[in-house]
Amino acid sequence: MENYKHILLAVDFYEQVDVIVNKAQLLATQNQAKLSIIHVVDSLPVVDSNYGTEMPFNMDLTTELVAQSKEKIAKIANKLKIPSERAWIEIGSVSYEIVRIAEENAVDLIVIGSHGRHGLALLLGSTANSVLHHARCDVLAVRLQNQ
Repeated sequence: MENYKHILLAVDFYEQVDVIVNKAQLLATQNQAKLSIIHVVDSLPVVDSNYGTEMPFNMDLTTELVAQSKEKIAKIANKLKIPSERAWIEIGSVSYEIVRIAEENAVDLIVIGSHGRHGLALLLGSTANSVLHHARCDVLAVRLQNQ
């Protein structure tokens, strides 16, 4: 088996982010791979049920979420010594953006957290599951404990 050369750490800023960060850092060290990081601000449309129209995601809220995300990702990237050109904040569909960035940057492993949901939560889909089924590279879904 060949070593991984470029690992993409996909983070959401939940309480257990350190579990995924530590796993990605260990894998990058073991494989002598470069490590990149991504966080995606979801841009789900808001539906106005009174008028039956879809309105774009509130831009003020999006701007605030992006600003907060930049601060958080900068802290993690700094800790992992990831240069700013390999630390992405994207806006859009979470799984789509992770897969897109991975493909555009010759990533050969995506490390992402998974809560291991069952039942209705599983039917609604999960980001890790979607990334797993659409990525052209390996995906490591790190099991997180349900809170």
